[in-house]
Amino acid sequence: MTRTMTAFRLTDWGRAPELTTMPVPTPGPTDVLLKVGGAGACRSDVHLMHRDTGPWPAGFVLGHENAGWVAEIGSAVRSFAPGDAVAVMGSWGCGDCARCRQGIDPYCDHPQNAPAPGGGGGLGLDGGMAEYMLVRDADRHLVALPGGLDPVQAAPLSDAALTPYHAVRRSLPKLADDDATVTVIGVGGLGSFAVQALEAMTKATVIAIDPRETSRTEAATDGAEYCFAPGPDTSSDIRDLTGGRGVDVVLDFVGSADTHALAAAIVRPLGDLTILGAGSGTTAVGFGILPYEVSVQTSYWGSRDELADVIDLAASGVLRTRVTTYPLAAAAQAYQDLAEGRVLGRAVVVPDADSPSALT
Repeated sequence: MTRTMTAFRLTDWGRAPELTTMPVPTPGPTDVLLKVGGAGACRSDVHLMHRDTGPWPAGFVLGHENAGWVAEIGSAVRSFAPGDAVAVMGSWGCGDCARCRQGIDPYCDHPQNAPAPGGGGGLGLDGGMAEYMLVRDADRHLVALPGGLDPVQAAPLSDAALTPYHAVRRSLPKLADDDATVTVIGVGGLGSFAVQALEAMTKATVIAIDPRETSRTEAATDGAEYCFAPGPDTSSDIRDLTGGRGVDVVLDFVGSADTHALAAAIVRPLGDLTILGAGSGTTAVGFGILPYEVSVQTSYWGSRDELADVIDLAASGVLRTRVTTYPLAAAAQAYQDLAEGRVLGRAVVVPDADSPSALT
């Protein structure tokens, strides 16, 4: 008899995802069947839902922030066994290039050879908003969870924490001095993890920018010394805080035209301006446009080793995950709440509401 499961699936571009029944996948030799404990709802999924077309064929289960327990393993899997608690890397590359072998699939040299070019589970391939998920090439794409770290809490770590952690690590040389300053624009789901990572890994003064009072309050709890609502005087206020010189690092988790302009106005010479938000803003780069020797970069996910670091930091209490949970039947509501700004922390869909991992 074919086993079936419930899943929240994007059946076609330009059409709302829906709950459906589909077969439980069968793992191949290098695969693992994951019993999903938690699947994070990410704003990038909201963007996918409203596209008329996309980078992959439609017809896949959403959810690219996933954690749970190994249910079945393929014959060639060596690093994991049934019952292991694990988190899933979100980006899956070709598996053969030097970068994939180093565990940095997001920067795969041959993405056209990946099972879903530029994507992974929940992005072109079936993800975690289902009772079970097939994890391909599992020895490379799974990271063990330490005892006591709940998969519901761990699910957002694979993107919402990994992405800012990777960006912070890139800029650590600019944040080594005691008088270094860093501005985090947008301290919601990802930005809150950035503030926590900066507090743990640097001695820099952290300045948080967000229009939401609740987010600014949480940022102050996480270690931000100054918190501002964006306004016409924000750039001059930050310049005043830094004695007129500007900040060493800007991490923009919004990416709108306004936040790009703010970032360009406050970064100092030799600083880093890192764009992580997927808004529609752009930054002009040219001689004399930005301060001298400012480095401008985008940032996308991180490596498998960095995910292991993030998980260790969470297990030790250095990184704290705030989650709002939803049963699988309410996955559409989770995304609606996310789109309308009603989610505190990260929205996590719990496929098995009776699981001992579910939060109440």
